[in-house]
Amino acid sequence: MDPELGPSIVDLIRPAGLPYALLVVVLAWAAIRVGTRTLDALGERLTERRLLLKQLAAVGRFGIVLVASVSVAGAVVNFTRETLLAVGGSVAVAVGFAFKDLLASLMAGVILLFDRPFQVGDRVTFAGEYGEVVEIGLRTVRIATLDDNLVSVPNNRFLSEAVSCANAGALDQMCVFDFWIGCNEDFERAQELVYEGTASSRYVYLAKPIRIVLREGPVAGGGERFAVRVTVKAYVFDGRYETAFGTDVTERVKRAFRAHGIHTAGELEWSARQAAGRLLQPAVGG
Repeated sequence: MDPELGPSIVDLIRPAGLPYALLVVVLAWAAIRVGTRTLDALGERLTERRLLLKQLAAVGRFGIVLVASVSVAGAVVNFTRETLLAVGGSVAVAVGFAFKDLLASLMAGVILLFDRPFQVGDRVTFAGEYGEVVEIGLRTVRIATLDDNLVSVPNNRFLSEAVSCANAGALDQMCVFDFWIGCNEDFERAQELVYEGTASSRYVYLAKPIRIVLREGPVAGGGERFAVRVTVKAYVFDGRYETAFGTDVTERVKRAFRAHGIHTAGELEWSARQAAGRLLQPAVGG
């Protein structure tokens, strides 16, 4: 080991600043924890401002960590010209190799906050996972899926892979639901029932339009079986109620179809299988 390197490293550390640095770390941790919980609780009460408050919490965490890091470095590290020239290059190279992935994620996190491909509170699809962005951290983005799983994705992955955002900072969000009916069913009446079932839901956001789209073709996953697909595109007033909105609309539409004698593709297939089974049964007493 180079004899000149040892004293330089020792001279670089300022032991008297360690208590102050520890105090700064504790205060920063407490400020982040209390601030995040306070803004989250306030966001739950002020629903219209929830996404904004979550974004403020994310930016605040970055700001506190940045200020705390500078304060700790100033208290612990003795920034003299001689010591920096002696060990600065070596330390920089060692840290760069040891923490290159971490530093890449840190820089990516800053870029995500300013470039804003998505924000805290948005619903995103990434690498096959779909859910709500609950945190944009220093190293990872955390996504709560609809199955209540917490998925952590390194920040730098979002800079090189495609991510789909469902609401782009808005509280409301478009939802798409498909209903399959038989080709010979009354599709005009089916459209009316789907529209009514959607518009009467307690979760629908009527400030934006409800659209109905018709397509005829093979049923998804049904092989060569053809049917008419009735697709409704509507907005839920809060993305958190996406699942409840879908359940409510599906229940209303299925009840309406049943009441007006409109058969879904699944019901028609079941009836056809039942009829085919009866035809294949051997005659009794023949």
